[in-house]
Amino acid sequence: MNLINTKLLDFECDAYQDGDFIKVSTADVLGKWSIFFFYPADFSFVCPTELGDMQDHYDHLKELNCEVYSVSEDSHFVHKAWADATDTIGKIKYPMLADPNGKIARFFGVLNEELGQAYRGTFIVSPEGEIKSYEINDMGIGRNADELVRKLEASQFVAKHGDKVCPANWKPGEETIAPSLDLVGKI
Repeated sequence: MNLINTKLLDFECDAYQDGDFIKVSTADVLGKWSIFFFYPADFSFVCPTELGDMQDHYDHLKELNCEVYSVSEDSHFVHKAWADATDTIGKIKYPMLADPNGKIARFFGVLNEELGQAYRGTFIVSPEGEIKSYEINDMGIGRNADELVRKLEASQFVAKHGDKVCPANWKPGEETIAPSLDLVGKI
């Protein structure tokens, strides 16, 4: 199943963010770029390394008009307990969404029903609520926030300049490609 350009589901859930319990809904997501960052479980091993890596990039992502939403099947109470118990998680400023019934993970196609945990899925969602990029990794394969930032910047560039595309390893300020008949077979 391909999720590119799929509209975000209508949802509302509990979340933990920087010392507070909050509600997050589809309405909160629309109007800016968003990253949904699924991980298997709180109090685990690879997960805190990834969430810490995302926090290290969070200020830059905010500058890019992007909000990060980490999501697991744990409750918002467990997210708070993890933040209280672990220095790495205690530094996180972005919302940590609680999805104990699996509704959000199921929509994104990352829920392992047998384990009741999400695979490591990363989704870039446009301000209009459409999925523009995603990857899904098995439980033991950690992700790289640098590459995620690059994909967000490429998604934003293509959204703004629909007549140009970003080649492999493209970074802002580098040359892009304007597809044309003259370029066929010459790249």
